[in-house]
Amino acid sequence: MAAKIADPKIPVWPTLRLGEVSDHAVFGVQTVVRRSPRTGLDGQYKVLHMPAWTNVVALTPEDEVVLVEQFRHGVNEVTLEIPGGVVEEGEPPEAAAARELLEETGFQGQPPQLLGTVQPNPAIQNNVCTTWLITEALQVAAPQPDPGEHIEVHVVPRAEIPGLMRASRITHSLVVAAFHWLGLYEADRA
Repeated sequence: MAAKIADPKIPVWPTLRLGEVSDHAVFGVQTVVRRSPRTGLDGQYKVLHMPAWTNVVALTPEDEVVLVEQFRHGVNEVTLEIPGGVVEEGEPPEAAAARELLEETGFQGQPPQLLGTVQPNPAIQNNVCTTWLITEALQVAAPQPDPGEHIEVHVVPRAEIPGLMRASRITHSLVVAAFHWLGLYEADRA
């Protein structure tokens, strides 16, 4: 049984000034001035404004996971991940999950089921990432990645996922969190 954590005792920091959000294509940057309730000192902080993200654990009827391999500019490496991306304005996150799965891999399946939500980096980002489960996933079309994407699709037995994480082949924190959500989902259903 999980320990009960009392209501937060740390107060929200008062906002004294919000700067303009400067646009940098995939994110905006805003300077925020807030006062520490503990010290009374004012501090200047940067907040990255980002759209919501979504990702999807897609399982085939054979209990395989649909993965994507792609180059990531931030780490200058090719990474192994689950499909996912930006939730477009006005788009329901579950629709974005199904759309991203189809675009990146050509797979479709049962309607998405919410596994969980995380804040990717609440110290500096204002967005959330939802993780969805799509079962009975089958490839129904050729992948249609965005012009800036080059993706290789892999279908891997689910039993191999922990080994891929232990071997540092799967290192994306949101992907690791997604598999954690899947484990919790399945434990709750057992």
